[in-house]
Amino acid sequence: MKSEIAAVVSFLKRLVKLKNKVEVEKMDLFAERLTVALQEKFEGHWVPEKPSKGQAYRCIRVNAFHKYDQELLRACSESGVHYGDLGLPWEITLWVDPGEVCGRYGEQNFHFSIATFSSDKDEMTSDYHSGSSDEGSTRMVHKIP
Repeated sequence: MKSEIAAVVSFLKRLVKLKNKVEVEKMDLFAERLTVALQEKFEGHWVPEKPSKGQAYRCIRVNAFHKYDQELLRACSESGVHYGDLGLPWEITLWVDPGEVCGRYGEQNFHFSIATFSSDKDEMTSDYHSGSSDEGSTRMVHKIP
């Protein structure tokens, strides 16, 4: 669960960095607080032998009906980041599942893989290396536009 959460937090950090409205220190604190919020939320809803079980519960969704994600709001509140400064797309869905993190821009578009993990302990595989020094060896499949 920790690696999957790290992958989705890393993806969101990269999205936020594109808008360049959040100071680095606040962004780092936001990432820490989001990590804790997601770990707490997913506890008891993580079944590696049945990755799709609880998928809707582990979904991060922002759209016309869900203008704010509660864990993102919590992380913003705890880090002093204004939610609007995140600059997230109007419609984005992220699924954090055992073994895979996927996303989708818009409600009608195809999903894309952010990270997949082999059955070996938390070994991530993908086609794209982030190359960012603060992301370590995180590998992501989707390049952020």
